[in-house]
Amino acid sequence: MTESIFDFQAVSIRGEPVDLASQRGKVLLIVNTASECGFTPQFKGLEKLWEDYGSRGLVVLGFPSNEFGGQDPGSNDQIASFCEMNYGVSFPMMQKIKVNGSEAHPLWKFLKSEKPGFLGTEAIKWNFTKFLVGRDGQVLKRFAPNDTPDKLRADIEAALNAGA
Repeated sequence: MTESIFDFQAVSIRGEPVDLASQRGKVLLIVNTASECGFTPQFKGLEKLWEDYGSRGLVVLGFPSNEFGGQDPGSNDQIASFCEMNYGVSFPMMQKIKVNGSEAHPLWKFLKSEKPGFLGTEAIKWNFTKFLVGRDGQVLKRFAPNDTPDKLRADIEAALNAGA
């Protein structure tokens, strides 16, 4: 039985295995991203959160997905280059995944079951849905795509202070 996000693995955008247990004790902000979306400028705000709170234990994890309007059609290398060149992204990016349906990444199945969306629906509705995870690996909150990274600051501060 899955206890927390620390029970999952992912693969970095560069192809290296990532064991999420290595993030134990950190606060995570997990986001499904896309390079050609109206919300793509949020990369800048996500990078700012990473810069501002990384030293206090926040880790931003981006998971590209091409499920919504085909807005991330590139290869993992193309996505990584785009994010670095256009938004200065230095936070960890993972390989492109699916977030819905039977082929959804197991981590995303867990996130959605722990914090369903509006009216209890689990499906991710669009790019830049965000999940805040506490230092204990438990999902604290789900944020809608139109919730800007700046709007998350109070919740991130609370999560960082809760486990300090």
